[in-house]
Amino acid sequence: MRAMVLAAGRGERMRPLTDTTPKPLLEVGGQPLIAYHLRALAHAGVTEIVVNLSWLGERIRAALEDGRAYGVRILYSEEGPVPLETGGGIFRALPALGSGPFLVVNADIWTDIDFGRLTLSPEALGHLVLVPNPPHHPLGDFGLEAGLVVERAHERLTYSGVGVYRPEFFAGCVAGRFPLLPLLKRAIAERRLTGETHRGQWSDVGTPERLARLESRLCAVE
Repeated sequence: MRAMVLAAGRGERMRPLTDTTPKPLLEVGGQPLIAYHLRALAHAGVTEIVVNLSWLGERIRAALEDGRAYGVRILYSEEGPVPLETGGGIFRALPALGSGPFLVVNADIWTDIDFGRLTLSPEALGHLVLVPNPPHHPLGDFGLEAGLVVERAHERLTYSGVGVYRPEFFAGCVAGRFPLLPLLKRAIAERRLTGETHRGQWSDVGTPERLARLESRLCAVE
């Protein structure tokens, strides 16, 4: 299985930190956020990685180079000055992700999800890792019933930013800028989106305050 790490976003909520440093290179626990993912992917045996680039992308390329230092091989998907959003970014990178299922990881999370155990059933187009709702997202995103992701207004969980997809998940898409959510809703309606709940470590490092809290938590463990 190959993987894509989403690293093209501007990081507006992280300003002013992201005015000069791309969000994936912000450090926590002494290393960049994206480094945790690359090492975890290598540990899971996923060594072919696509990283998409837009805002300050040259800084990411310079820091990670070909990925050899992390035990992986990185291919870069350039999106230009305006990022293509999650859907458009993945769609652009499909040729580099191969013909089989691939893993997608948001660069701006911190987690102990075991990437090596994530699988995709033959009938599913995608598989999401969901987490209990964090304080900043109390209403969640989706429900989970008998292993299927569903849309409902109660007992919802939050999408972790980690998922497995087939290229067919993007059938009918056209190159350009578009979000992932409509495609998720389509797969849900077709009952072809599965999911699981992760109850271990997970943090959406979306603001300077949340980054600081994670840093404090990691320092307390050392």
